[in-house]
Amino acid sequence: MLQVGVSQSLTHSANPARFAEMGRRRRELAEQDYERKMQACFREMYRVLTDDGVLTVMFTHKKVEAWDTLGMALIEAGFVVHASWPVHTEFEHSLHQAKKNAAASTILLTCRKRTKKSDPVWWEDIKGKVRETAREKAEEYEKQGIRGVDLYIATFGPVLAVISERWPVQTSDADERTGQPRTLRPEAALKIAREEVIGLRKRGLLLGRDVEFDPVSDWYLMAWDAFKAEEFPGDEARKLAIAMGLGLEETLIKAKKVVTKKSQNVVLQKPKARKKRGCVDEEAETFECLVDAAHTALFVFEEDGAQAARQWLSRRGLDTDARLKSYLQAMVNALPPQWKAGKYVRPEMTLLDRMNDALALGLAFPAEEEVAPQHIQGELFDNEPEPVDDEE
Repeated sequence: MLQVGVSQSLTHSANPARFAEMGRRRRELAEQDYERKMQACFREMYRVLTDDGVLTVMFTHKKVEAWDTLGMALIEAGFVVHASWPVHTEFEHSLHQAKKNAAASTILLTCRKRTKKSDPVWWEDIKGKVRETAREKAEEYEKQGIRGVDLYIATFGPVLAVISERWPVQTSDADERTGQPRTLRPEAALKIAREEVIGLRKRGLLLGRDVEFDPVSDWYLMAWDAFKAEEFPGDEARKLAIAMGLGLEETLIKAKKVVTKKSQNVVLQKPKARKKRGCVDEEAETFECLVDAAHTALFVFEEDGAQAARQWLSRRGLDTDARLKSYLQAMVNALPPQWKAGKYVRPEMTLLDRMNDALALGLAFPAEEEVAPQHIQGELFDNEPEPVDDEE
């Protein structure tokens, strides 16, 4: 049996400086170069592995690009993913976890050699199987206690298994140069995995109910649910937005001010920081996004008190709006529940709790959970700062 650990991110391993003379294409070319080198490594492993041998790949990074590259390199080298296991390897309240939002689990992929060539299959023919697998595995892993971004990552392995078993998989898109169908990128299967986890976690936040909100409001809930921190990588924010049909820059940052940029990260904004027309706006009579209505109610409560908030909600018919109440409950379940020195760590939770008591909203809050002492753990992941790309 061969074992290999792959823990570096695509950005850390791909070296754009080697292609500096190529201008804006330097990152793309660096990533292609990195993928070719990974594939060469896996091909050598394929060569030396016996026909009945097993390759175990340990992978820790959470960036989707890294998974797409790993999956393509493995599959193109001739391997089939037979099984995957998430293994919890990070202390829940460590400084490493709290500040860097790293995946807390290592994913072990067990691979075998593809022994025979199969005829190409169409992506449309196996997409249903990929979705079914993602749904089943997400539910299974959640029952095992896998949470947050780890749940998304843990589901990646099983969907890679489906497409690797039927490889090559072709898409309906034609290559501009050859006119032949393009080969599927693993990212397409990973997108389905994200969609299924989003649906599962949303039902979890709503205690099993299916309530339709809107994409921006869903994104806000899923971001808190996945990362449990106000700051997390911008790449993860973008991928979550894509899964919901949103643009990170144009919608979530510029139009709705849900997050703001901070170097390579994004920071979720508090209600007061989102105050502007079309977002948190106490003069508005209607709201396109429920997160705007919820944040405006919290803003009015914080600024003007319970009586003003009660009147504000009543004048707009929001005091009897079941969807808004469901959204407020989902916020309670998504935000970090920890307390410190008798107060919630997150000010949004404090406001929700106070408004719930003052207006008798009937929201259910978690039991008081003090933040455990912070312990510095050994660095299990590659956590060098992300380089800043001046062109982005």
